[in-house]
Amino acid sequence: MPRSTREMIEELLATYDDRLANAFLAAIDDIRNSITLRVIVERLEKGDVQGAIEAMQIDAEAFARLEVAIAEAYNSGGQATVGNLPRLTDPAGNRIQFRFGVRNPEGEAWLRDHSATLVTRIVDDQRTAIRQALTDGLARGENPRRTALDVVGRISRATNRREGGVIGLTAAQERYVASARAELASGDAAALRAYLGRERRDKRFDRTIEKAIRDGKPLPADLITRITGRYSDRLLLLRGEMLARTETMVALSKSRDDAMRQQITAGKFMAEDVTKKWRSAGDSRVRHTHRALNGKAVPMDGVFHSPSGAVLRHPGDPQAPVSEISGCRCWLEYKVDHLAGVVRRNRAA
Repeated sequence: MPRSTREMIEELLATYDDRLANAFLAAIDDIRNSITLRVIVERLEKGDVQGAIEAMQIDAEAFARLEVAIAEAYNSGGQATVGNLPRLTDPAGNRIQFRFGVRNPEGEAWLRDHSATLVTRIVDDQRTAIRQALTDGLARGENPRRTALDVVGRISRATNRREGGVIGLTAAQERYVASARAELASGDAAALRAYLGRERRDKRFDRTIEKAIRDGKPLPADLITRITGRYSDRLLLLRGEMLARTETMVALSKSRDDAMRQQITAGKFMAEDVTKKWRSAGDSRVRHTHRALNGKAVPMDGVFHSPSGAVLRHPGDPQAPVSEISGCRCWLEYKVDHLAGVVRRNRAA
């Protein structure tokens, strides 16, 4: 008996959310731990910020595993969709076989273009964030070595791998780290309390910060580095989670749409016999525009009109604004009027 669409989507999300997040974080880990700190410091000593960035070797090839994971999610979504279609027979009594072509030229082209665009965006944003951090560090009068370490992270004695830093963060998240560091270094009670309001902070340091507020004493520089590093690590995990959730849903939704269209092209059923209904995750985290779309149904070739003005072919539509797809957990329920297809085939026979 076919699984419910919701069960299928939840199973796929559980698998590929983790797989994509781990692929992204592994890429960042490899970048950080392949860095030769001496080269970066030497270039910063010469005021060569661009040269320091180039020495970190943050390029598209570093994210190859992420591209592979996206392709796996896409292929699995298409296979699961056709595997979940009901069993049907043709007028001669033969079972109709629903298959998803993972080597479909259109699907391969979409995967190639989408992955290339995503990775380019990640790399460009990385370089922007790192340039901001390096420029700010030097402007504060920090020595080149400390500035470099604040960007690439420091080697942990426990893991012998780099932690902290801003590599992997978005440019916006790098600004969060910079402002958090400024709050901790200010020695100002109000600024320290502002840091305690940061959702992603490591709360194990709260008592130490609260004591500094009570005593009216500034935090030691090495402690500020530790606290900021842990805050940065938590933002990196959030970055991985959000990227994975968004890209998993984009890949799954696109592959499910492609899988249905492949069956239409193959003559297994017709587009006019298919309707698609928007289903939200049904909790308080659903964005208000998607709550409004919940339960709306349109033809196979129809689109959904968000209250924001955006037009979506399906949840996670890569052509829609980021505000409509980031972290989206909605899905489509496809309904095929098989009776209409049977009647049509019998008439043709």
